[in-house]
Amino acid sequence: MTNTDFYERVYEVVRQVPYGRVTSYGAIANYLGAPRSARMVGYAMNLSHNKDVPAHRVVNRNGLLTGKFHFAGINLMQQLLESEGIKVVDDAVHNFDRLFWDPAQALL
Repeated sequence: MTNTDFYERVYEVVRQVPYGRVTSYGAIANYLGAPRSARMVGYAMNLSHNKDVPAHRVVNRNGLLTGKFHFAGINLMQQLLESEGIKVVDDAVHNFDRLFWDPAQALL
């Protein structure tokens, strides 16, 4: 499988993340059967901005907005999350456990 194929599979999963919810790089990697590939999911998110993918809904395993520097504007990732009703405090999703969406549970 090429990186492009993997990235397209990542984008398919991210497009399923519900409005007002977040998931993590690792959860996506696990769902795709590549549990050690969270960083590759991050690379895919960095390249997703012109692909109709809600990349702002993907955060790290602790709910931190680690990808925020790859968005245009100073706080665009946070603004997009907040526009969906997600509270962000100190660059982290507030109530992350409650808002976390696990593709392995949702996409059975």
